[in-house]
Amino acid sequence: MPMSSYIESIRTRIGNDFLLLPGVTAVIRDGEQFLLARHAHSGLWSLIGGGVEPGEEPSDAVAREVFEETGARIQINAIIGAYGGEPMMVTYPNGDQVGYMTIAYECELLSNAAPDLDEIIELGWFHRDTILTLPRRHWIDRVIHDSPVRAQQDTE
Repeated sequence: MPMSSYIESIRTRIGNDFLLLPGVTAVIRDGEQFLLARHAHSGLWSLIGGGVEPGEEPSDAVAREVFEETGARIQINAIIGAYGGEPMMVTYPNGDQVGYMTIAYECELLSNAAPDLDEIIELGWFHRDTILTLPRRHWIDRVIHDSPVRAQQDTE
């Protein structure tokens, strides 16, 4: 997805200098499997999310971002936490320096997901242990760690 007009207007004034941005992250699970996306610009795996637009509610932003990147609708169940700091700082290939502060939401899919090939190379379901072996944005480790472990349901 191209840069928002809001960010673009700021970038025309500050160039590539550091910019702190609010974001949202969707933690989408199926049992102990997490849905991750491999991003086209970095080739790294991460949780699905993006920026909050001016005037937008964060919960609306996470639903919009998931839909834009996967075509899927979600239900938000809970807030997992808020994250920021050094692990959330990125310098993009064009030189733009960004620090994100993100709110992570526990979500469930209400429809099928397929990647938006402009932004996302592929989607995959991974167990939390497997995620640690992937080329990934390392900040997601903390979010996944904070995501509650689900008790196994007894089947009789």
